[in-house]
Amino acid sequence: MRYNFDEIVNRRNTYSLKWDGEDLIKAIGYTERYDNETIPLFTADMDLPVPQPLIDALHKTVDHRIFGYSVFPDEYYESIQHWFNKRHDWKINREEIVYSPGTVHALNVAVRALTKPGNGVIIQRPVYPPFTAAIEGNGRIVRNNALKCDSEGYYTIDFEDFEAKAKEETTTMFILCNPHNPTGRIFTQEELKRLSEICAENNVLIVADEIHGDLIRKDQTFYPIAKVVNNTDHILTCTAINKTFNVAGLHCTNMIISNPEIRTTFSQAMGMQLPSPFTVSALIAAYNEGDEWLEQLNDYLDDTMEYVKNFLAKNLPTVKVRIPEGTYVMWLDFSEYGLTSKEVHNRIYNKANVLLEDGEMFGVEGEGFQRICIPTPRPIIIEALERIALQFQDVKSKNL
Repeated sequence: MRYNFDEIVNRRNTYSLKWDGEDLIKAIGYTERYDNETIPLFTADMDLPVPQPLIDALHKTVDHRIFGYSVFPDEYYESIQHWFNKRHDWKINREEIVYSPGTVHALNVAVRALTKPGNGVIIQRPVYPPFTAAIEGNGRIVRNNALKCDSEGYYTIDFEDFEAKAKEETTTMFILCNPHNPTGRIFTQEELKRLSEICAENNVLIVADEIHGDLIRKDQTFYPIAKVVNNTDHILTCTAINKTFNVAGLHCTNMIISNPEIRTTFSQAMGMQLPSPFTVSALIAAYNEGDEWLEQLNDYLDDTMEYVKNFLAKNLPTVKVRIPEGTYVMWLDFSEYGLTSKEVHNRIYNKANVLLEDGEMFGVEGEGFQRICIPTPRPIIIEALERIALQFQDVKSKNL
């Protein structure tokens, strides 16, 4: 079937974090202004309806009328195996799959279970803020292997620095984000192999957050790290339907852990986690019948990103942006305006009344940047961009 992603579905009064979470959003410091006219484009969930087969599966679950303790049927595991084999040529054994109610939860469990207080954990800023929280909140030390950014906004890995940090005696883990959030990089097979080799040589575990791995831009290919390397004993991979199919509220992450000893340690630390019956039915439907929807979604996201890029080139040419290789986020560089980050924030969040994410949240490397999540009906994106452009009409590039 054809999906109409331009349809605007009113999410207010549906318990939505981004549309109903005014008090929480203000409390955690995202914005000072939030009202009924705010356009929230800050959080990585979609304002787009999910695939019809998934909806039908959830209706069937509701119609049963009993929602007790649930288990994972064979079809749950088979659906995961089928999806990754078909889309990524990655063969996963059933016993390698460990359920978690969320990716951030899984990261915290992995840090606590597989490292010791005071150990170093490598991350690559600018990066998703909960990585830092999972490390520092559990008494571990951030080892920041900052990505290098060229004049075109393209990010690469500083391998010399990465290897130096991996060799530090207390470094025991690396949290990889691929596709990378917020820069949008999809790391190449060669980059992934080199990262894996360095970690294996220095007894550093890799926890690979690959939950954006199905949200790939046209002419790009995503490679799971466990697919491209020969030795996966030191790798734990986070997969999820949450981002791909817009079901973050159903709490469904699946860890892929080939090393039996590490898998046992992780599973014991995770504890018994029983799924919601809605989680089970959603995953089976999404992975077995969600291809058509996903292909249409990625086409729609491609077109939206082209629109954003062209709009900025015409109306905000001082803002630098490039189409990401993966994810549905765009990383906007406002630094050439010569404004402070606080001034940029005020113009976007308070005056334009558009809620993005300040780049500094992703590390000091993000200063001057804003992250925008674009999986929203294009009419809303257009209105948000027009509001923002209006607030920068009086500002010239510092290079003029």
